[in-house]
Amino acid sequence: MQETNIDSNLLLEFDENQLSIKNTIREFAEKKIKPRIMEFDESQIFPLELMKQLGKLGFLGILVPEEFGGSNLGYVEYAIVVEEIARIDPSIALSVAAHNGLCTNHINVFANSDQKKKYLIDLASGNKIGAWGLTEPASGSDSSGLQTTAVKEGNYYYLNGTKNFITHGNVAETAVVMAITDKTKGKKGISAFIVEKGTDGFHTGKKENKLGMRASETTQLIFDNCKVPEENMIGNVGEGFYQAMKILEGGRISIAALSAGLAQGCLENSISYSKERKQFGTSISKFQATQFKLADMATEIEAARLLTYKAAKMKDDNKDIHDIAAKAKLFASEVAVRAANEAVQIFGGYGFTKDYPVEKFYRDAKLLTIGEGTSEVQRIVIARNLLKD
Repeated sequence: MQETNIDSNLLLEFDENQLSIKNTIREFAEKKIKPRIMEFDESQIFPLELMKQLGKLGFLGILVPEEFGGSNLGYVEYAIVVEEIARIDPSIALSVAAHNGLCTNHINVFANSDQKKKYLIDLASGNKIGAWGLTEPASGSDSSGLQTTAVKEGNYYYLNGTKNFITHGNVAETAVVMAITDKTKGKKGISAFIVEKGTDGFHTGKKENKLGMRASETTQLIFDNCKVPEENMIGNVGEGFYQAMKILEGGRISIAALSAGLAQGCLENSISYSKERKQFGTSISKFQATQFKLADMATEIEAARLLTYKAAKMKDDNKDIHDIAAKAKLFASEVAVRAANEAVQIFGGYGFTKDYPVEKFYRDAKLLTIGEGTSEVQRIVIARNLLKD
């Protein structure tokens, strides 16, 4: 589906390269992911071989420059990839978004040249999977309330603490971790570190048994006197919180794209089913009640998509996206929840079974209003922008 240009300052029609990317990832999702959706979901096993295939296609280093093994693309292309995968399986889309937008992009944006050379090539190719550690058991929406510490002794920092709800915590071989280097400075006392799998004192904890997004593993990361070389700090001491907030800003675009894709999957399945399902001697697509649901879904999805790609284009143009990214993430994630709910309603009793994909869309959708900033946090961001002097 080709978007419409409604703003002369915002290109929403995809160019030839973007359409090629869209077609490539759609074909991959249809052929490689769709036949195994429930296998991934019910086993809760992260499909590492699938991620490596995506790496070979260039979809795990989307934002990374070519000199570091990446595809050197922008956020519009990134949103296209995430949306198309989410249309088929949101959990795989979540893994692609987390790998590209969090760990890999943190190193891409804020690391020095030596760090980029050392880590980005393997991450962009899919030879290694990345994790990003900010959230902790006692700090969710309050990102500055983390308790993991990093104490310097000689040429090393010793990390102690626990990270919670970490995507790829078990399979990841490279992690970006935020920790307190100076408790007296609040947010300005937080620093970011690259921690490699196998580092002494670095362990994986509990794997979460989740409602949805089950193929995208979520675990704890545990640091017990974890010895990290000082050259693994990203940027300078005390810059970690600022870096994390900038990374989350871009991450909101990927969650918005994921939400639009999930909602689109709900709509497409609902249209097909409503034409096939007969009640009272006719297909339920002829019922006005069904038609109104489909019309509302289509309208909200289009609006969510427009917000999402506006944010992506602004990001590519190096414009301030603090406000628009929050709006896109808020609206699109809540549209996804509504679309999933309406899809199950259209399917009726069958929508409550695992024989049809809308049951999984329904379970997957809820995370989108929670992860990378809850709906409540997005509303706070938007309101502050409205009320600032």
